[in-house]
Amino acid sequence: MEVVILPGSKQIGALAADAIEALLRRKPNAILGLATGSSPLPIYDELARRHEQKGLDFSQAHGFALDEYVGLEPGHPESYREVIRREFTNRVNIKPENVHGPDGAAQDILASCQAYEDAMKALGGVDLQILGVGTDGHIGFNEPGSSLASRTRIKTLIEQTRKDNARFFKSIDDVPHHVITQGLGTIMDARHVVLVATGAQKAQAVRDFVEGPVSAICAASVLQLHPHATILIDEAAASSLKLADYYRHTYDNKPEWQGL
Repeated sequence: MEVVILPGSKQIGALAADAIEALLRRKPNAILGLATGSSPLPIYDELARRHEQKGLDFSQAHGFALDEYVGLEPGHPESYREVIRREFTNRVNIKPENVHGPDGAAQDILASCQAYEDAMKALGGVDLQILGVGTDGHIGFNEPGSSLASRTRIKTLIEQTRKDNARFFKSIDDVPHHVITQGLGTIMDARHVVLVATGAQKAQAVRDFVEGPVSAICAASVLQLHPHATILIDEAAASSLKLADYYRHTYDNKPEWQGL
């Protein structure tokens, strides 16, 4: 796990976009894992800018959404399929048919989850997975207590997550109780994971998953076991880390050939 502490979200977005641009230039048909929420937005803004101004090409790429609410009507503005379309894929030249998401309206949820796993495998697996992290350490919607080996499945949201997401809805009563999410085992299959966290409200979660024990109570801690996990955080999110100075020193002296 590499921890990179940067001044703010703009620098974080640029560095993550560097990794994605390098991936697309060496592998134009790369598979991107797409997260929602506020954390990835600087990445998507920077990728859209590079597409518009530099011609960064997404025409052969595929995107797989990390999760989706269960029970929202098709086209609901807060469904994650719509959020990803609005915030990212409509702003670049990725083909609409190459953007995939879990089906929160499926009649057979179990079969739908397996089909989603199969679709990722059929295309060779995710090359780079973008992640945020919740205040309780969840990634995707793998809430505390999730199996570290879990696959794509239905999950019940804890009330804190519903409260955190209520800002996107008219009220908390409109936030669904259930979601489909890629499991922790599914996320760990990605060849490169880039997790973004900003703000003091994420400092406890960052400390727990970076420097605490690997445990189901903090789902993101499983990334300590990933062979290529990059953690991009701002100073506020890094404020509780015991080894923050070491992470800064390591990154400042990193050989250029290593990349992100």
